[in-house]
Amino acid sequence: MPRRLKPVGDKLFDLNLVLFIVLLLVLALAGGASRADVLGQTVTRASAWLIAIAAILFAPRPDFRPIAPVAFLLAASIALVALQLIPLPPSIWTALPGRDFLMQAAIAIGEPQTWRPISLSPGASLNALSSLIVPIVALLLCGGMSLHDHRRISVAILLITVVSCMVGALQFSGSRFDNPLINDVPGSVSGIFANRNHFALLLACGCAIAPAWAFSSSRAPQWKAFVAIGLMLLFALTVLATGSRMGIVLSAVGIGLGLLSVWQRVVAKARSVPRHILIPVLVTIVGLLVVTIVAFVAMDRAVSISRAMNIDASSDLRTAALPTVLELTKIYAPFGTGFGTFDPVYRIHEPASLLSYRYFNHAHNDLLEILVEGGIPAALLLLCGLGWWALRSIRVWRAPLESHLILPRTGSTIVFLVVLASATDYPARTPLIMAILLVAAVWLSSLGASRAQTKT
Repeated sequence: MPRRLKPVGDKLFDLNLVLFIVLLLVLALAGGASRADVLGQTVTRASAWLIAIAAILFAPRPDFRPIAPVAFLLAASIALVALQLIPLPPSIWTALPGRDFLMQAAIAIGEPQTWRPISLSPGASLNALSSLIVPIVALLLCGGMSLHDHRRISVAILLITVVSCMVGALQFSGSRFDNPLINDVPGSVSGIFANRNHFALLLACGCAIAPAWAFSSSRAPQWKAFVAIGLMLLFALTVLATGSRMGIVLSAVGIGLGLLSVWQRVVAKARSVPRHILIPVLVTIVGLLVVTIVAFVAMDRAVSISRAMNIDASSDLRTAALPTVLELTKIYAPFGTGFGTFDPVYRIHEPASLLSYRYFNHAHNDLLEILVEGGIPAALLLLCGLGWWALRSIRVWRAPLESHLILPRTGSTIVFLVVLASATDYPARTPLIMAILLVAAVWLSSLGASRAQTKT
């Protein structure tokens, strides 16, 4: 029998919810980059530690039983990164594959072989371990929140997406928006992120959350449905301006699964609207969407579509570097190079034919990069996570729709979107996406919420 989220309390806001919203605001301001050297990392991690201390001292004790699978996966991830930092005697680490160049370097300078960890760059792996404070704090706070609080969190994420969309609109219009806390690119439509692909993923998540918000109750007012439709259209059109090719796919999946998660209520709501009103509204919406897209393409402002129609695999560095990345998974198997070490390791093995001014600091396929950095243990942990997601998602989506299943379905969708985006990029390495992914997993894990709590 699945455990249940704690019942809704009498308080308007509890401390866990307040602290989580503060965390989201900090992440929205400074958590849109993945590079270790940006100022935003210091801000987000320091804030996360302060929030953790406040939660431990003043907030109610969290109950991790309803979200035990998520807690286990996070704990295992922390342990795996930490194990890569434990120094090993020379007799052990010299036997690890791919360490020959370190041994030869020591011999060349006449130094004895010293104790070294699995990680080829301990500083980079320590940074990766430090970054996990964000999902740790998110889990700590989620364990103390009710289902009603989680609904408020979904609204907060939706509002952050809207704000990011407004920032993207300013960037699209040509206004300069320079966030000193992240390494954003001038002229790029990336919202509150440094990377347009990560921004597109947030917009796709917003497309999935909007229907859940609008139809969270069977008696939700009709204006919510129209607002949700407007938000999904806004997010989808903004994706066209980002230049993210994967963003087109992600937004389509987000809209499709978002509507599917509440489809029965969408149909019921549509039937309650007179046909002489519903049909003109739908025709107008579709017409505006088509006209806007055509206008974007005609004015050469639909950057995502333009880039998708002009793919040149021969000039795409990600495609050209793929054979080298695959080779790295073999060279450093079975234990990997250490989390956070892809950049220096790739430069060691980078073919001379690919040398250029372009900066290839990630594999742009996080599923492969996890295998390079974490080896077989990381791959097994990833498979465990994906297996849990698949089994839980099947259970959530096959069950009859009720209010307590809407957030779990939305969580399933967001996890899928992050995994799909990770096939061509590295979104889960940014603090904001880390927190959203953790929350989505918590929503999916909380299948056993009682109907008595959630029916409205």
